[in-house]
Amino acid sequence: MSAVLKSMSLRLKELIAGFGRLGRRNRFKARAQPQKRARAKSELAAWRVAWRAHAGKLAGVALVIAALVALAVGLDRPVETIAMDGAFQRVSPGEIEKAVRPFMRTGFLSADLDAIQRAVEALPWVDRARVQRLWPNSLRVTVTEQTAAARWGESGLINMRGELFVREATHVPAELPRLSGPEGSAAEVAQRYLAIQGRMLEAGLRIAAMRLDERGAWELDLDSGLTVRLGRRDVDERIDRFLRTASPVIAHRLGEIVYVDMRYSNGFAIGWRTPAAPATAAPRGANDDTDA
Repeated sequence: MSAVLKSMSLRLKELIAGFGRLGRRNRFKARAQPQKRARAKSELAAWRVAWRAHAGKLAGVALVIAALVALAVGLDRPVETIAMDGAFQRVSPGEIEKAVRPFMRTGFLSADLDAIQRAVEALPWVDRARVQRLWPNSLRVTVTEQTAAARWGESGLINMRGELFVREATHVPAELPRLSGPEGSAAEVAQRYLAIQGRMLEAGLRIAAMRLDERGAWELDLDSGLTVRLGRRDVDERIDRFLRTASPVIAHRLGEIVYVDMRYSNGFAIGWRTPAAPATAAPRGANDDTDA
């Protein structure tokens, strides 16, 4: 009996101790909850302040964007006129207007100036174009025309940069020298012509034609009718030798000469128009080109 009472007494003590711990735990929780609520209220208040600040900024940005859009819509009125500047010797204002007209459907601000420039520069005789807006509803197109330096074949035209800019011209100036060569050689022939024509003029000679044949041999004709045979090898060196040594010899008798053959390593040969003219023997070590 005493053992039972002792056991019950121990259990009672354990229960009392458990209730004590639970009470202390509840007291701690009761103290912590007001602190958490205060911190949560503080964080919520800070978030509201930050949100109001951001909302104000967003509203300001939206107003600015709306104002810009309204301004752009108001200013983007239809293009009504085209002002044109240029020499217009080979290109007509009507051709320029025709190239620009499809872009006039857009507005003053939305018109694609780069696209208009490309459309104008696609015209055969146009070298460069510049497009500008003119307040309040106009465009200005300034055109620089191509300058033809030579013709290519029958009806092609080559500019001062050696570019074939027209393949089938309706009008070819008769005074232009004629260049010719195999398919795809226009740039090579043009660059060689442009490189020497200034030096020829300084020597009192004018090139009327320059040819590159299928075998790679070069010839040029002067406006006097004289042909200079240059062959396939060392062409630039032979041109230099012609200007340095041959041109002073033939300068005053151009009308009497059919050709000057520069295809020799140590001189040149002259072909005269009439048998009565003094013969010029070919230098020794004759023509060293196999395409003679």
